[in-house]
Amino acid sequence: MAVIADFPEYPSWVSAAKQVDVLETYPDGRASRVRFVLDAGVIKDTYELSYTWSRDGLRVSWELVSGGIQKAQSGSYVLEPQRGGQSAKVTYELMVDLAIPVIGLLKRRAEKVITDTALKELKKRVER
Repeated sequence: MAVIADFPEYPSWVSAAKQVDVLETYPDGRASRVRFVLDAGVIKDTYELSYTWSRDGLRVSWELVSGGIQKAQSGSYVLEPQRGGQSAKVTYELMVDLAIPVIGLLKRRAEKVITDTALKELKKRVER
């Protein structure tokens, strides 16, 4: 979860993240509100997310606060420790609703690419 929670480092390992700023934190120092500047080729957006962290440190979820081309975004990472805590199974869920109309098939393809890319980039960063 340390890699996921380290938002200022996102531009170094998330290819589409050009700038990430923690705007607000909880008393424990974890981010509660974060601004992202995203450039994924044809999709460019600046948006803010509100984060909620589980007490056990194995889940984080988020909701869109404001965005340019996004009407809604919600998602989560859930970590399930494996092999005595030496590794973890990561479940990533994401829902994005754009302010511009997108054909269903194109939207499903984009969701798959986003999800696959996010997990691959996270895995690469953690194993570094």
